[in-house]
Amino acid sequence: MKRFRFVAGWMLALSCMSCVSSRKYKDALAREQTLSEANAQLQGTIRDLNGNVSRLGEQVRGLQGRLGEAETEQNRLAGAADSAGRAAAEKARLANMTQQQLAEERARLARMQELMEQQRRAVENLRQRMTNALVNFRPEELTVSVRNGKVYVSLQESLLFPSGSAVVNPRGREAIGKLAQALNTNPEITVLIEGHTDSIPIRGRFEDNWALSTARASSIVRILSNTYKVDPTRLTASGRSYYEPVESNSSPEGRARNRRTEIILAPRLDELMRLIEQPAGER
Repeated sequence: MKRFRFVAGWMLALSCMSCVSSRKYKDALAREQTLSEANAQLQGTIRDLNGNVSRLGEQVRGLQGRLGEAETEQNRLAGAADSAGRAAAEKARLANMTQQQLAEERARLARMQELMEQQRRAVENLRQRMTNALVNFRPEELTVSVRNGKVYVSLQESLLFPSGSAVVNPRGREAIGKLAQALNTNPEITVLIEGHTDSIPIRGRFEDNWALSTARASSIVRILSNTYKVDPTRLTASGRSYYEPVESNSSPEGRARNRRTEIILAPRLDELMRLIEQPAGER
């Protein structure tokens, strides 16, 4: 009897232990199922979040692209505005420069006109002085005139030289002396002496009419510088032969007028020439 009760008790205990283990197992399975479901849910959430991150990344990249385009356009517009501003400033500078240059050219022209008027007055005054200095000589011996802004004293061969000679005669020396007095009181005057002949070929000591015309001009230069002390740096001698006649060489009267020596006088025009020759960039 005792044994039966022992066995029954042992079997009951085993049955109870089996029930406890089964319940724990079922509870563990239930927790595992719950955890699996939670894990699956979390995995879905993670996938959703990754998709959202991807889409947000694409949106961010799109926004960054549009932002870059906007910045580029802004820079372009700013550059265009800056270029337009620089262009406008350059146009204004050029306009101001043009106005300044125009004012400078007007001032230069006014100065040139003033100098030309001074020259005209100086030439007329010089012509009058030469006329007064040579008042004792006849018109057929010499003339005083103004041509091309210069004073021309034209002395005929009959006043200065024997025919075919370059030696100045006494009456010619007297005329040259009167000229020298006027020149020495006007040191700003430049002096060009030109010899002229007719077209008849020369015979004698001179090779040709070139040589005769040049020799006659040189003789007068020597008298002015050596005898009357006119500054030789102011003097120039040249011969034109018969290539610049004042009348036709077909008549004796015309040839006589062509045989002459011209003393060409001009005020110095240094400042006027400087204004004329000055490059535009230096004005």
